[in-house]
Amino acid sequence: MFAISLFTIVYSLIIIIMRPKGGYFYFMANPHRTTLYAGVCDNLRNRSWQHKNGEGSQFTKKYNCTDLVYFECFEDIESAILREKQVKTWKRAWKDVLIKSVNPEMKDLYDEAEGYD
Repeated sequence: MFAISLFTIVYSLIIIIMRPKGGYFYFMANPHRTTLYAGVCDNLRNRSWQHKNGEGSQFTKKYNCTDLVYFECFEDIESAILREKQVKTWKRAWKDVLIKSVNPEMKDLYDEAEGYD
């Protein structure tokens, strides 16, 4: 338990240090974590709020993908788009490994997205 908490703290610090303003690649998930949505945006906090409130994509609205479970920061939006295209070709199991490598419990990271705008 301590290792997970320490890892989460270290990861959060790395994200804060590396927080560029260019673009974000992210995963939203439904409450049961059975459906994932991969997206790209330039304001993570705002886009997460939109998904939570049914104003995001039609897919997230239809499948109730309201929880931000993973995100990466990029210096420019083009790099975020390239990452999205790469990850979208992956098998679901690989995506789960990526998400759980930084968010083992797949908790909603919406509150951690504060300031990512």
